Amino acid sequence: MHHSRQDRWSHYRFRSVWDLDAPPGRVYAELEQLDQYPYWWPQFRRVERTGDRSGTVLVRSALPCSLRLTTTELLRDPGRGVLEVSLHGDLEGWARWTVRARRGADAGRTRALYEQEVEVRMPLMRRLSLPCRPVFRLNHALMMRAGQRGLEARLALSPEAV
Repeated sequence: MHHSRQDRWSHYRFRSVWDLDAPPGRVYAELEQLDQYPYWWPQFRRVERTGDRSGTVLVRSALPCSLRLTTTELLRDPGRGVLEVSLHGDLEGWARWTVRARRGADAGRTRALYEQEVEVRMPLMRRLSLPCRPVFRLNHALMMRAGQRGLEARLALSPEAV
């Protein structure tokens, strides 16, 4: 399949690792509740459920624009610690969480791996895709850092308080 240079610059793969001081079951339980993200992840401005397995999300980060996305659940497997959704709208692609218990001295703690592969669809971002590529990457890194801090703070509350 032939990809134009524009498509190549508009394509992103992201990977983030969060080490969290809570058991995997608790981390998974938080991550699977997408409609709760705005309470602990500042860049998730609005999440609305549109069905059992779908929702709309408004994400606003350091960039002066918001991303509107529709998410559809592809996989929810608590046993394997995997959550996967498809993304449509300003970004097209998928995102996946893999939640695992840490080993050895870190037993009882969790490593959450976030992976995302997307094509930018928003026209302005596509036009700026080459000059702004480092900015988009930084924006994503800042958003993930804020999310990790937010989830750490939420997990630090007693389970009853959540």
